[in-house]
Amino acid sequence: MIYKLIIAYDGTAYAGWQQQAHVPSVLGTIEKTFARVCNVPAQFLGASRTDAGVHALGQVVRCITPLSIDPNKLVWVLNNSLPIDIHIRSAALVSDTFHPMHNVDHKIYYYHIYTQRPLPFCALYGWYYRTPIDSKKLEEALQIFVGTHDFNAFYCAEDKRTDTIRTIDAISVHYIKRFNAYRITVKGHSFLRHMIRRIVGAAVHVASNSDFQVNLIKQVLLAKNPQHALLNAPAEGLLLYRITYTNG
Repeated sequence: MIYKLIIAYDGTAYAGWQQQAHVPSVLGTIEKTFARVCNVPAQFLGASRTDAGVHALGQVVRCITPLSIDPNKLVWVLNNSLPIDIHIRSAALVSDTFHPMHNVDHKIYYYHIYTQRPLPFCALYGWYYRTPIDSKKLEEALQIFVGTHDFNAFYCAEDKRTDTIRTIDAISVHYIKRFNAYRITVKGHSFLRHMIRRIVGAAVHVASNSDFQVNLIKQVLLAKNPQHALLNAPAEGLLLYRITYTNG
């Protein structure tokens, strides 16, 4: 049987989505839980390999298993056994043509930045940035990244992909007054490792420094050198919000 799972998780305690030796991962935890409670093998494949500390509300996962069970019951069984920081939001039977990394229409990520010290139970879900941010300048800086560009200057060297050209469909910024936080929404088909964190960090760095002009972002982008001095935003502010597919 092949199931499509939508999974939410708090990434704080995990070394990312992907299975890793000697450290806890989201995928490893799900695999171990499934094997223990279902007593049959299963293969899981996620649509996005989120990094250590990154959260998700809409991770899409394919589960292949000989187990035949009603999807709603599968959700109930897993959620009663998984740790509280991983939650299966839904499950559905799909055909063998479904692949979570194929036919992606777009991915939407949120990045949250607190402008005042957050309450303790919110602190792990955003970047507390202590320097005042010029919101207009922030929006102008982020808009430079919209479109198709070579993002070689804004990714992690550990990403072994040689093609660093990506397209960002849209970026928006909203201030959420009740949380004293900016929400940056980034929409695109695919992203390089650390790419969103680096473009957010660079834009915030420029928008909070009166000595920097917005055009600095364009210069760094065109220089294609990842060794620039602009900030890399921390992982805890990033959330994989939703993934949509062209075939539904």
